[in-house]
Amino acid sequence: MDYQETAQWMFNQLPVYQLQGAIAYKKDLTNTILLANHLGNPEAEIKCIHVAGTNGKGSTSHMLASILQEAGYKVGLYTSPHLKDYRERIKINGEEIDEDFVCNFINEHKSFFENNELSFFEMTVGLAFDYFKTKKVDIAVIEVGMGGRLDSTNIITPLISVITNIGLDHTQFLGTTLERIAFEKAGIIKSKIPVVIGEYTNETRTVFLNKAKACNTEIYFASDNFDVTYPSVLKGDYQNQNKKTVLQTIQILNSQNEFNITETNIIDGLLKIIKNTGLFGRWQQINEFPKVICDTAHNKHGLNIVLHQIQNEIFDTLHFVLGVVNDKDLDDILPLFPKKATYYFCKPDIPRGLDASFLQQKALEFGLIGEVYNSVSEAYNKALKTAQKSDFVYVGGSTFVVAEIL
Repeated sequence: MDYQETAQWMFNQLPVYQLQGAIAYKKDLTNTILLANHLGNPEAEIKCIHVAGTNGKGSTSHMLASILQEAGYKVGLYTSPHLKDYRERIKINGEEIDEDFVCNFINEHKSFFENNELSFFEMTVGLAFDYFKTKKVDIAVIEVGMGGRLDSTNIITPLISVITNIGLDHTQFLGTTLERIAFEKAGIIKSKIPVVIGEYTNETRTVFLNKAKACNTEIYFASDNFDVTYPSVLKGDYQNQNKKTVLQTIQILNSQNEFNITETNIIDGLLKIIKNTGLFGRWQQINEFPKVICDTAHNKHGLNIVLHQIQNEIFDTLHFVLGVVNDKDLDDILPLFPKKATYYFCKPDIPRGLDASFLQQKALEFGLIGEVYNSVSEAYNKALKTAQKSDFVYVGGSTFVVAEIL
């Protein structure tokens, strides 16, 4: 199979949470461990940083990778989901994994995947670890897919564990309270491996402290320890806390005497994130007149910050191109959106996309008024045509909505 055929087989043949949702969720690491053993445990030969959290783990992972690249290291970066191409998930120094490597890996192990009914995510994690080992990276930044304790990435023993924050998201899998979700995320904390906590509440702080004590490890609360911030190419307000988390992590990494990262590396790394790692969709401006911002924020915690930032913008009329996936708690997020705006409701082009008419009806209950469109691009084009140069257009609600207009 060529690359396109291989990628299609991966999406069609195996469950993938990005497209299908709950059916793809596995509640133990049995298959991941089985695959790791089959591959000769490549994860054991990689130095890495493990990043979990409800929001900000992607941005934090990219920041860390960019800074480490500026320090001259060969850096692996594993993130999810992808926006356009599957290969975005696995990069070394910003370069996506080779198409041939993906094809060869799948072709070589295809029968094993089928015989053991591995999930898309399990297979992809195995591919990432095998790639980073083969290419001999100096360090890899590994982003958790969902949760932590039972996530397929949680077979690694990192140099540092990082948990950015805790919010209510994926509650059908991770629990309906902050404490329960924090427990799942804290599952990446390991014996005598230092852990960095980005943000916390009284409820989650107790969970993290208890887990760190049980693991006999040092715990660092970045928001308490760092006031210094540096300019960044990423302009979202929520990035300020992510930067503190990154600075704390770099400080610990330097103290371990395995790496040497200077302040200049930090400054340059934060200014060159997009260039170095190819991060998109975080408060990203894609048009000037009218100003258009797209952002992948998709839960209450993330949207709250983004919507507050929008209110600090100067504009005449506000336009929202809005689409979500079908497991989103609309009663939780729709009250956050302003009533004084024009809405363009759409459905992201994936099986999990929520019907735009249903979204429109639900939004109306909260005083949000707008028309339904057949696609994200149709909704976006209508917003562009309708908006005046002095208006503000926001595109979001889902990673997959953003992906369709980039």
